[in-house]
Amino acid sequence: MKTKKQEILAKVVETLHNKLSSCDICPRVCGVNRLEDQKGFCKTGSRPEVSGYEPHFGEEACLVGKKGSGAIFFTGCNLSCVFCQTFEISQLHQGAVISDRALADIMLELREQGCHNLNLVTPSHQVASIVKALEIAISRGFDLPVVYNTGGYDSVETLELLEGIVDIYVPDFKVWDKDVAARIIGARDYPEVAKMAIKEMHRQVGELVLDQDGLAKKGLLVRHLVLPGGLSGTEKVLEFIVNEVSKDTYLNLMGHYHPYGLANDHPPLDRNLYKEEFMSALKLCDSLGLKRLDTTHHGLLDLILRSRPSE
Repeated sequence: MKTKKQEILAKVVETLHNKLSSCDICPRVCGVNRLEDQKGFCKTGSRPEVSGYEPHFGEEACLVGKKGSGAIFFTGCNLSCVFCQTFEISQLHQGAVISDRALADIMLELREQGCHNLNLVTPSHQVASIVKALEIAISRGFDLPVVYNTGGYDSVETLELLEGIVDIYVPDFKVWDKDVAARIIGARDYPEVAKMAIKEMHRQVGELVLDQDGLAKKGLLVRHLVLPGGLSGTEKVLEFIVNEVSKDTYLNLMGHYHPYGLANDHPPLDRNLYKEEFMSALKLCDSLGLKRLDTTHHGLLDLILRSRPSE
């Protein structure tokens, strides 16, 4: 007998596959025929492209546990962040084209290695291949919670198709201002898209639920990277989460920013975050009543962050 997730997948696989013929999988709506290997902004055809996979221990504690999060790193991206920490994968397109069945094999291998979940890293542009591989893997016994680990630039229409398939949504909310978004992540409409996407994710899965061991089983976990010089619009982002999503949202406020990719050409992204900038963001969380903060890596920040130089 098919599980509920299998029944949903059977309906969604064909729909997403057909959308590739004039691709509108993500908000770019490039309209290219990826089934004939035409490539739009993400430079990805109809087959999955993967740069690597592993039991990953660099995520939030609630995803990592003792045996790691089963991360699959997808090549390419529908954004072009000048500071991307995986620049070689997302923009230089380092990875390998594989089959849907090979992707399913990877999912099953991560399960066999004891990973607590399947962590789909940068999935937005490859979601058609992902759901097909999931259908294959589940028919062969795959049963881990599915984590959709995204930059937040997701089509609500596509997200609606994933209801009942994705267990844990982990979106970024990168920047608030549309002019900043156009300049440093390559998508002027990012703020509005991210707001709608995160609200849809919350509608589907609700607040993050942890089991008795502190592992995430279902729900929403939002990430926000504090950028130098206030570029991320942290106050507005946090106010949105409180007022339009939920004060009980599980939030990873990240302070580890350092220049990478093309960041040196875009001041103030050419410097690390100052300690004062991160502490100010933490105080905002407290003043707004955001209590479910992930502190997995906060202990390292004292070693990383430096105070603003005196003038």
